[in-house]
Amino acid sequence: MDIQLADVTIHIDKRLETEERALTEEQLRGTDGVVSVRNANERSQLFLVEYNPDKTDSGSLLSIVTGMHGHAELVGL
Repeated sequence: MDIQLADVTIHIDKRLETEERALTEEQLRGTDGVVSVRNANERSQLFLVEYNPDKTDSGSLLSIVTGMHGHAELVGL
């Protein structure tokens, strides 16, 4: 069985502290279908999320982040 994966970059309109980043990563990773979440120290406002589009979608992932931090947007779509 071949699983197709997609990725999305989510930009949060503020720099996040370490605890906020960890909580955001935890919430995204806890979403059914999310395979990985990456966030670099020097770009704390950007999250690259790899996911199975049969289980979730970019809009749902964005909703998680906006629910936590207010305004955010998908980058590169």
